[in-house]
Amino acid sequence: MKKSRRHALGQHFLASPGILDRIVAAASPSPGETVLEIGSGKGALTLPLLAAGARIVAVEKDPALAGELRAKAREGLILIEGDILDQDWAGLLKSNGAGPGPYLVTGNLPYSISTPILYRVLERRDIVRKAVFLVQKEVAERFVAGPGGKDYAPLGILLQIYFAVKILFKVSPGSFVPPPKVESAVVQLEKREAPFVDVGDYDRFRRFLHVCFAQRRKTLANNLAAAGYPHDRIAAALAALGLNPRVRAEQIPISGLSAIRPII
Repeated sequence: MKKSRRHALGQHFLASPGILDRIVAAASPSPGETVLEIGSGKGALTLPLLAAGARIVAVEKDPALAGELRAKAREGLILIEGDILDQDWAGLLKSNGAGPGPYLVTGNLPYSISTPILYRVLERRDIVRKAVFLVQKEVAERFVAGPGGKDYAPLGILLQIYFAVKILFKVSPGSFVPPPKVESAVVQLEKREAPFVDVGDYDRFRRFLHVCFAQRRKTLANNLAAAGYPHDRIAAALAALGLNPRVRAEQIPISGLSAIRPII
């Protein structure tokens, strides 16, 4: 059977008033504050945020859903039909009457776009003061994971460097229509006043992390060597930090990873 467009997009609509109230409370927009909502859907979260006094710039990719929400339009809602990943976030907000920021960002993120959305949050961390997202629970667990497990990975490491990240609460499948096959969770990212560690150039450190974790079963030294880093400098860096030559990237805390890159 051919999947519907919404099924293909992984859209599950939150329908629990209690959960929606808890998300709005977590977002806690100031009166008149402009909020960027990613994937407004039918407006289940949009309308309570408006009722809480927020001004919403909502971006919805699905034309049918955008049409449904447009029919419910209220004062304070600006609806943009398009793909959030194609948008200039700062330009979009400023052109629609938002102040200079930083801004609150929220949304119920489909699994298929949660990773690119979070990387966009990192890229535009200069304009994001806080983000509150509903995501699959397994995705949320990657955001907060520490060293030593399979969930510890570049995206979570980068988020933890620039944001205080925490899972606020879990959401059962029965809170959605249609119910997904997995649990979800609400995660909050609050911008740190200063990064957890100084990694220098963000783009360079991001590329470095992806090299470190390229093949998780390989040692860090082997991953770095495969990417062209000199063997002698790798060995010297590990020795200088007191790390076992056979250590894997997933075993090293954020502070250790940030210390390795400048010395190789």
